[in-house]
Amino acid sequence: MMTQPINRTISVAPMLDWTDKHCRYFLRQISQHALLYTEMVTTGAIIFGKGDYLGFNQEEHPVALQLGGSNPTDMARCASEAQKYGYDEVNINVGCPSDRVQNGRFGACLMAEPETVAACINTMQAEVDIPVTVKSRIGIDDMDEYEDLTRFIEVVAASGCNTFIVHARKAWLKGLSPKQNRDVPPLMYDRVYQLKQQFPELHISLNGGVKTLDDAQLHLNHLDGVMIGREVYSNPYILAEVDKRFYQDHSVSKTRPEVVLAMLPYVEQQIALGARPWNIARHMLGLFQGQAGGRIWRRYLSQKRH
Repeated sequence: MMTQPINRTISVAPMLDWTDKHCRYFLRQISQHALLYTEMVTTGAIIFGKGDYLGFNQEEHPVALQLGGSNPTDMARCASEAQKYGYDEVNINVGCPSDRVQNGRFGACLMAEPETVAACINTMQAEVDIPVTVKSRIGIDDMDEYEDLTRFIEVVAASGCNTFIVHARKAWLKGLSPKQNRDVPPLMYDRVYQLKQQFPELHISLNGGVKTLDDAQLHLNHLDGVMIGREVYSNPYILAEVDKRFYQDHSVSKTRPEVVLAMLPYVEQQIALGARPWNIARHMLGLFQGQAGGRIWRRYLSQKRH
């Protein structure tokens, strides 16, 4: 049975090596409502890994787990674990183009296997009550016509998935690195807009190239949600206006210095648990981006990293 999606008007993209629990706690000091995503976690790490790959801070809500895998049984098992941990959503990665991910038969290569994704959705939704969503590209390699994208959406939606986050670039699985795949293929926003027109019953969010909240507002004239990635990481205080502008929450946002002070108890707590200070502070380098003294802030944190 499909569940209603949580409010995802503005979300922060899953970013490998970046959106860990420390980053998400920090971003939550700036916006109370933006939906936060974990880094992609594979089913193998959750099932066979020795670390706690699902741990997060309760203050991070709303928070979604992005899951990498293609075996329906394993995906369902991990979704069930995510629900036990208290995640608000599980998202299937159908967008990462790296060789390592392809070798594991998940990520963007699954756009060529919509039936596999649909089988995962069916099995996962039978185990959990939280939303199961999909993040994809607009196409891969030579499967990059609009008809290829709509067939993928139709098959997966028929399995019960009603929420799609679409990175508005295709992915070249051979010939481009993951970094190049974030910049080289052109953005095709109109194709995502067209999806929403064709499937008005689905919740469609857009990802890719969004740098300002004005950009986000323009996209929201056509779509249900906007996911912002690298711009949030390099300039996190962009989130300070999100609650008021998109969620009608007029509470006074923390100033940048207030955000720093709010992080101090967390830093002390995490150090006591064995965390290294730099693992937290590195996410805060961009807090004073564009401000007088911003370079001094970055240099000080980097020099005093230990």
